[in-house]
Order: sequence, then structure tokens, then C-alpha cells
Amino acid sequence: MILRNLVLLLISSAPVVAGFSADGASNNRRAFLKSTAAAAAAVVALSSPATAASVGGTILYGEESIMAQKAHGTSAQPVQSDLLYGVSNKLADKICNYNRHFAEMGGYFQSTNFEDVLLNAKEPITFYDSVTGKPLFVAPIDRSAEQFVQESKIHGWPSFRDQEVVWDNVRVLKDGETVSVDGTHLGHNLPDRTGNRYCINLVSIAGKPTNEASS
Repeated sequence: MILRNLVLLLISSAPVVAGFSADGASNNRRAFLKSTAAAAAAVVALSSPATAASVGGTILYGEESIMAQKAHGTSAQPVQSDLLYGVSNKLADKICNYNRHFAEMGGYFQSTNFEDVLLNAKEPITFYDSVTGKPLFVAPIDRSAEQFVQESKIHGWPSFRDQEVVWDNVRVLKDGETVSVDGTHLGHNLPDRTGNRYCINLVSIAGKPTNEASS
């Protein structure tokens, strides 16, 4: 019901564009409905409570062996086929599974609906591994959504703090590389005067929760 009401609200407030053919108007309407439904679904699904995994606590370090070669790069499988926020699956698979040092372009998240989803949510958003669907981060915690977005814009990537990390599923290697326990490259820990700051690729945390991940 929440999703339906949100879609109807957005449709009713959409501007009417004159001068288009009937076919063009129809195509525009279908495209609008598709993008609106996707963003609304993300708000509803990701605002739901995460799994029983605890959030926050002291940084946990991992061994280099986490990133050993597996069936699909450093992971056992490719990224999910239906990633959230409108991110590129091709880019996600490259960064998550076949990369240790590079990142999506700075500010990439601003070309997606990431900000809209975050600011429209009534509760902290759970961000899931793009490969396994396991919860990795929950944000914002101990700050507003606006503050979280602003810090992310300043640095160019979604930026998480210790209290927002699901340490059951995340590790930091000795060089600062931040990864999932299953071998997904996430980003790097770049501490500042405030403390640890996990500079994370949106394409790495655009997954959807799976039954296996939440069982």
C-alpha cells in the first residue's frame, strides 16, 4: 500500500509535456512509471529491518586470503542481475570481483537515485552486498540523512562510519582495503580527524537481500 500510494503521488505530480505524439507520450509514461516504481520499491524494501546481524562496534581486520581467487574473480559468483539504484551491472561486476585498487568515478552515486532513496526513507537504509545480498552497512546512524549525503558528496563516494558497519560481514585489510567476508571489493578505509571513514563504491553495495543471506 505504501508503494502504491507513493507511485500514485508521483504520477499525479508529474508535469504534462505538450507537443509529443500519442506514441511518444505513452513511451514517456511507461518510462516514468518504471523509474518511479523502482525508486519507490527501493525505499520500501531497504527501509525494512535488516537481518539479525549487529551493526557498529570496533573495526575488524581480515587476512589477505579473503580476496583469494575463486570461481568468479575474488567472489564465488557474479553480481546480482537486478541491482538497485540504477547502477551499471557491468561496472559493478568489474569493481566487486576483478579489482583491488580502483573505484567507480568520484560522484558516480549522484548519477543514480541513491540520494532520493536515502532522503525519502523514514528509517536508516540497509545496504547489501551486490554479490551475496548480505547486509554490509546501515545508514545513517547517529547523524541525519542530509549529513550522510553531504559527507558523501564532499568525498565523492558513499562514506560510512564505524557505527554504520555490519562487522559480521565486513573486514578491513592491512592496507585499508575494505571487503566483504566473501571476497567482494567494497572500497577503502580513509580515516580523518573524526575517525575511520569507509569510502565505498555504490556499485558494491547495491544488492538486494536474499533468503540465503538472511537465513
